Amino acid sequence: MKKNLLISAIVAPTLLATVAFAQSAGGVSTLRGADVSEPVAVEDVFHQNETRFARNYRQQPPLVPHSIDQYQIDLKANRCLSCHDWTVAGERKAPTLSMTHYLDRDGNQLDTVAGTRWFCNQCHVPQADAPALVDNTFEASN
Repeated sequence: MKKNLLISAIVAPTLLATVAFAQSAGGVSTLRGADVSEPVAVEDVFHQNETRFARNYRQQPPLVPHSIDQYQIDLKANRCLSCHDWTVAGERKAPTLSMTHYLDRDGNQLDTVAGTRWFCNQCHVPQADAPALVDNTFEASN
């Protein structure tokens, strides 16, 4: 008991001093080099790039032409289906999921997306027109 009290008496003032120093220290910046008090400007990239990139190899999953940063995809919800499920894709003018997404492991047709295809971002990723990080000699198979 005395040991815990002694440790608390030492740690508490140290933490308070650290917090006070951090708040008073000037010139604290983020990893981007911006001031920590500067508001973060986020570019609106939803449906930013409507042109679709060509696939580079046979059976490559299509790339997503918009940001999915705020999309909830977990065991309980899948925001992708709010536009791409076959029941709403026509009215949302979004591509419909392939019928293979509605087949279970035994090949039986389902009315809802199969559990094996529920997590879209395990195959589909947002497209980005970014420079290659490393040099490579990859050529698309077309």
